[in-house]
Amino acid sequence: MQETVVRVEGLRVRYPAAARDAVAGVDFTVAAGEIFGLLGPNGAGKSTTQRVLTGQHRRYTGTVEVLGEPVARWGRRLYERIGVGFELPAYFPKLTARENLAAFAALHRAPPDAPERTLAAVGLADVADRRAGTFSKGMKMRLNLARAILHRPDVLFLDEPTSGLDPGNAADVRAVIRAQADAGRTVFLTTHDMPAVEELCSRVAFARDGAIMTIDTPRNLRMAYGHRSVLVEFTEAGELRHAEFPSPDDPGLLSLLATGRVRTVHTREATLADVFIAITSPPARATP
Repeated sequence: MQETVVRVEGLRVRYPAAARDAVAGVDFTVAAGEIFGLLGPNGAGKSTTQRVLTGQHRRYTGTVEVLGEPVARWGRRLYERIGVGFELPAYFPKLTARENLAAFAALHRAPPDAPERTLAAVGLADVADRRAGTFSKGMKMRLNLARAILHRPDVLFLDEPTSGLDPGNAADVRAVIRAQADAGRTVFLTTHDMPAVEELCSRVAFARDGAIMTIDTPRNLRMAYGHRSVLVEFTEAGELRHAEFPSPDDPGLLSLLATGRVRTVHTREATLADVFIAITSPPARATP
């Protein structure tokens, strides 16, 4: 049985003057070595949950444990055991990448990895002596990730690590995250990047309005909430048109195939984006 690294029971957070809870009775666990994704629309409570787990927000009720100890008891010791990388990169723009990591390394009691080794791990070894302020956003995000993994943490908390990145840079960041999990670290990930979730996460929780709606593997969620369909390209009046059918034996599809005007046929598999919409969309209001 895998060790539980994160345990949350009945977590509630309400900000001052707010009309409702930002996090409304959330329960979940994360196992050692797991990449766990917390997904949901803006305002679902994802970032607030992250802030509680990382000791940044202390006004809450419920049980919140990281590495077997309540977060409230950890104090500053927590930051020797966890790494935090949020959406807005944290760096000193006038310092080089190497100098940035050396500055952050000085904040830790235990000896961290050498800056050169960490920069190599995130693909920045060749720009170690460039000022961080001259970096592209993708490079800044990788430097942000380097800062989070510099001290070899047991648990990584990452919030939108691929936000605003082009596909190449996003793939590079995903590869770094996968390497951290392969090294035995636990990763708690919040993101809207569905390819990252599909590629990385062993389990996913979907949140809406401060509550978790469901938790399962990406495959099981696709099977339960997604749908397969058949996409067809065909010609009509000399123009190329598209249609989607729910199954290969749909009568409308069979009739269209019989016309001889079909150019291509593709099967469309359910995606986590479909699941996201199905679970997190607000329920339709009844018309009067």
